Formats: sequence, structure tokens, C-alpha cells
Amino acid sequence: MLQNMSTEDNKDVSICANCGKDNATNICNKCKMVKYCNAACKKKHRSKHKKACEEHVRLAAEKHNEELRNAAELHDKELFKSPPSLYGDCPICFLKLPSITTGWRYQTCCGKVICSGCVYAPLYDDKGNEVDNKKCPFCRVVTPKSEEGMVERLNKRVEASDAKAMYTLGCYYRDGLGGYPQDYKKALELFHQAGDIGYAKAYCSIGYAYDTGRRGLEVDKKKANYYYELAAMKGSAEPRYNLGNRERLAGNSERAMKHYKIAVRIGDSLSLKTIKKLYTDGDATKDDYTKALQLYQAYLGEIKSKQRDEAAAAREDYRYY
Repeated sequence: MLQNMSTEDNKDVSICANCGKDNATNICNKCKMVKYCNAACKKKHRSKHKKACEEHVRLAAEKHNEELRNAAELHDKELFKSPPSLYGDCPICFLKLPSITTGWRYQTCCGKVICSGCVYAPLYDDKGNEVDNKKCPFCRVVTPKSEEGMVERLNKRVEASDAKAMYTLGCYYRDGLGGYPQDYKKALELFHQAGDIGYAKAYCSIGYAYDTGRRGLEVDKKKANYYYELAAMKGSAEPRYNLGNRERLAGNSERAMKHYKIAVRIGDSLSLKTIKKLYTDGDATKDDYTKALQLYQAYLGEIKSKQRDEAAAAREDYRYY
């Protein structure tokens, strides 16, 4: 009976398993199931306790391994499920926003992310006359003419807990822009804040910092992978592509292909090119490449519009795919 008592579940049990005396405090080092008065009692009882001890250790190891497998399965289920749209829909044309940064503009006046097509399109007043001065297409506030004015608006958005504004300010500190000193510690602090309230690209930047050892951090591939996964699960394509490359280099081609295909579905043309090259080199199947093409066409079907095409044709920095 004493051998089957767990010191974890019965913390008040203090009877020696060998001699039966009370106030035993010397616990079996392997199974942690029984107590002894001292080392001498533990040694005397070893032959009687050995079989039960080894069985308990074996069962505990099996349970632990099963828990690890279950945790890994749950993690993979989250990691490989279809992620949410990174930026949502344009608040003006209501089409899905492109994944590449030239396909949209962040407005520091109202905090909206607006597609390049709507930014490029002319504005009209209530009388139908075209508006000449540059205004936000959504809130119609005049765009500041100076960098100081833009920074002032950005700080107001940060005060309003705007994740995109926090990330942008973090980039200013990272690169020493906008009149801010280069401060990697402050930049990472802002990236963490932005990521924690939903901006996926902030986690990607943290992962990149750990991956390369830049921004004042030591190289830590495990942490880099952790933040890449956080960003990928929130819908960012770049870290998803990075994860695919990591899995491919590790010899996990099936997992790599899963990452690449998810990245293609959310608009990553680089992942599509990678799958094409793998197919050409004989490292991916025709079905893999066909599926990737279908996924990318589905993405284009969600984001393409005549207005966005006109903007992209007029300016390279309005290209949206």
C-alpha cells in the first residue's frame, strides 16, 4: 500500500516504507512515490520497491510522451489552419486588402488601411467637384505637409492603442527615422506591444531580430521560430515562407509544402516561385504545383479590381500583387 502512495497526491504521508516509522522525509529519487527515514532504510527497501518504482517511472514517461504528442498535435492544428486575413477589407471599396505593402496605405489620421486603388482614385466633394488638395480618402482630413505633422499624428494613434501605429513608431526607433534616435530596445518594446494587440508583422520583426542577431539581440533560432509562428498564425505571409524554408532544410518536405501553400493562399508570390522550382527540380509533385497555382488564382480573384489595376499601371509603388 505504501509503495502505491504518491507523495504528490498525499503530501501529508510521512511513514517510512521500510520500517513504518513516522516523520519520514527521504523521498525515492526516481518515482517520488514513497518516503524513508534515511538513506539506510531506502537501501534496505530497494529490492522490494525496485519493480514498482520502475513500473511507475515507465508509466509516467509514457503519460508524459502522450501529453507531448497531444500538445504537438494541437499546436500543429493551430499552426496549419487557414489564417485570418492580415489586413481585412478596404473600408472604401470593401475588397480584400492585398498582402504586399505597396498595395495599401496606412492613414495616421483615422487609423484606416486603404487599398492603393482607393488612395489613387480622385476625391470629389459633395457637389461632385474633384478635390485638388490631398486628403484622406476615408475621413477627408488633409494630409500633413511636413514629417513633423505625420509624426504628431502617428503618436496620437499610438496613444489610442493602434497596433499599426505602434509598429510604425517601432520602425522609426529601429532605423533612427522621423527625428527619433536609433534605439533597438525601445523598438522591440513597441513591436511586442503591437504584436500582443494583433499586428502580425510586429512578431515577424521580432523573429527576424532573433534569427539574425540584429537589433541588439543574440541569435536564438528557437525564439525566432516561436515569433515566426505567432506571426504566421495571425496571417502574415513572410514568416510563413520562412517557416517553410526551415522545415525544408530540416528535411521535413511535407510540413514545408504546407507552409508554402498557406503562404501562397494569402498572396505570397515567392512561395509560389519556390514550389515551382521544387517541382522543376523534381522535389515536388505536379499536384503540388497545380494546387499552388489554384490557390494563388483564388487570392487574385479576391483582390483584383479595375481601380487597383489603374493605380498599379500609373505608379510602381501602387503595385498590389
